[in-house]
Amino acid sequence: METVYSIVASPNFKNDGICFAACQSGLYKSEDGGNRWYNAFDSLNPRKPLTTTSVAISPAFETDQTVFAAVGGAVLHSTDGGKKWEATVISSPVPYISCLSISPGFEIDGFLIAGTLEDGVFISTDRGKHWKPCNFGLLDLNILCIDISSQFEKDETIYIGTESGIFISKNAGKAWKETNFPPEFGPILSISLSPNYREDGTLFAGTESYGLFKTYNKGNEWIRLGENIISEGINSIILSSTYFQKPEILIASGQKLLISYDDGKTWLTFKNNLQTEDEIICVAAPQGLSEREPILLGLSKGGIIKV
Repeated sequence: METVYSIVASPNFKNDGICFAACQSGLYKSEDGGNRWYNAFDSLNPRKPLTTTSVAISPAFETDQTVFAAVGGAVLHSTDGGKKWEATVISSPVPYISCLSISPGFEIDGFLIAGTLEDGVFISTDRGKHWKPCNFGLLDLNILCIDISSQFEKDETIYIGTESGIFISKNAGKAWKETNFPPEFGPILSISLSPNYREDGTLFAGTESYGLFKTYNKGNEWIRLGENIISEGINSIILSSTYFQKPEILIASGQKLLISYDDGKTWLTFKNNLQTEDEIICVAAPQGLSEREPILLGLSKGGIIKV
């Protein structure tokens, strides 16, 4: 598989066991909860491996079976769970797509956003058939991560992390504004919004060299968390689905998983049985942040670990 860039799981993972991993050598799919994997692009009979940099799955996957995968300057999409694929080239010259994110209301709004290195963001409002650049107000076109508000249909809010900082759009990507995140702490490798963002204005940002940051007021002010504990880059941040009641935060930092049960005040090692010499690039926690539930990890030197 080589480097694993992104992992997503079916919203119905507990019952169907389906998950996808975007890898340097293609897009891999598992139908048994991450125990066995096969290349979902085999049906395309590619002449050489199709490096896949990001994957996104429809929130209504159980019924629409829709998956998107970023390959070079194109986005492939499947509506049968990855058996057949169609491609849409985003633009010319071909951009390098670094990340994909899908609206929580995708079944209705058909909204997708792709971040690129050097070319900013592209948006589709018709389920990936057509894409257009949307970079008004965006001062840094090197996009490393994206997160969409869970109440996107009401607040139209998107955050992106770049080489130099964090930008927000409050109108579904039509225009962007830089937040007050201190630029000296970039690049931003990961972003995660509170499930209750519209009410609490909370989001987290993981940096390459300066640890984890949090804002309570939609990016106006930032505080650093775990400064004496978190010493490596943060490639992934996952908040519990009930964060507003139980403020649990899971991060992938270097070769470790760390968890806080008190909103970042204290940190513990998560999954003590985890043993890896590789950097953890991406994480999926399809059944929540419990020691008893499975966690899927994508590694820098290849391979997926289920712990």
